[in-house]
Amino acid sequence: LFDTGGDGNILLSNMKKMRIHPKEIDIVVLSHIHGDHTGGLWKFLEENSEVTVYIPSSFPEKFKNRIKDLGARFVEVGKPIEIFPSVYSTGELGTRIKEQALILNIEEGLIIITGCSHPGIVAIAEKAIQILNEKIYLITGGFHLGGATEVEIKDIIQDLKAIGVQKIAPSHCTGKRAIECFKDAWDNNFIEAGCGAEIEFLLLGARQ
Repeated sequence: LFDTGGDGNILLSNMKKMRIHPKEIDIVVLSHIHGDHTGGLWKFLEENSEVTVYIPSSFPEKFKNRIKDLGARFVEVGKPIEIFPSVYSTGELGTRIKEQALILNIEEGLIIITGCSHPGIVAIAEKAIQILNEKIYLITGGFHLGGATEVEIKDIIQDLKAIGVQKIAPSHCTGKRAIECFKDAWDNNFIEAGCGAEIEFLLLGARQ
């Protein structure tokens, strides 16, 4: 489970609608400290505390202690790490708002899943390539471009195209104008993302 949203009741309701039971989850990864990404954790842990929560090492002690109090364990992420085979964290990135993103290694290349991309979506993509030395198949998640100008958005698109990002699926804090720009730039390789969207893939080395 990557990020939990801000409301645990909504998280659990959405999981139920998608026929995912909390007990099926054994790893939770939180991208950054903001409440709209972490607030649902506590209700989730009430349903299933037998999980490991991967958090950026900059998270406050109060947050870490609450995870322990609810019976779960946590791993502090500073540098890039392999969470389990073919699934990695970029490590903690950024300065003012520190954040980690998830990297999945599949046959077609890398899938990057972001929370809000506070360190910059291009910087996150470049870090993923640096870690695994593979091309990027897909980036999905929040790109934090709601307040960006059209020129800034087009520069980011140009940079992502230059490093070979094949498919794009922006959502959350990306902003409507930016999403339309990405849709125009990627055309048939643009994927509609958001609550309830499903993207299927097979991790490298996984059995079909």
